[in-house]
Amino acid sequence: MSAAIEQRNQEATCYCGNLDEQVEEELLWELMLQAGPVVSLHMPKDKVTASHQGYGFCEFRSEEDADYAIKVMNMVKLYGKPIRVNKASQDKKTLDIGANLFIGNLDPEVDEKLLYDTFSAFGGITNTPKVMRDQDTGISKGYGFAAFDSFEAADLAIECMNGQYLCNRSIQVQYAFKKDSQGERHGSQAERMLAANNPNFGGLKPHTMFAAGPGGAPGGQP
Repeated sequence: MSAAIEQRNQEATCYCGNLDEQVEEELLWELMLQAGPVVSLHMPKDKVTASHQGYGFCEFRSEEDADYAIKVMNMVKLYGKPIRVNKASQDKKTLDIGANLFIGNLDPEVDEKLLYDTFSAFGGITNTPKVMRDQDTGISKGYGFAAFDSFEAADLAIECMNGQYLCNRSIQVQYAFKKDSQGERHGSQAERMLAANNPNFGGLKPHTMFAAGPGGAPGGQP
């Protein structure tokens, strides 16, 4: 197993997450094959139940194929769940810096893909955006969450999207409350300092030309 990982070309390997329990290796292989030639596919399984853990790794023949797969396969729904596809070489844990947003007053039509397509314009999104739904009916509760890989991207998303209309509703965008905290929100000065001092922190580049942050940060030139 470890030898296989060492031999795998990490730059040509995609992480595939948020997989439904019904997804099998054959189905994921067939799906990824639409993006390019697949060299190997691995879905870690539970030793006791033999069921997969909700994620897998797909190695393509070239880095270009992997990049293409990320563009066309990310947020595609399998068994009703939008899958998350990104480069396996990005360590997800190093990207979770606390730039997590609460998005409220959502129209029932707003789903995870629409949130991703809307908010990924401001920077790198580290996890699949989540729309909170009723467990029995699957109907949206009217709010969701998105996590960015930088506070600059999260700040820009709040500045540009808070009060804007999405599916004919004015949405609310602000930093989410921290779990198990007494009303404390993400985006604190302490979190920002930790992120700035994190040697693994690089920040994915926003997809757009308007991403100059406060103080004329790089990336805003025409």
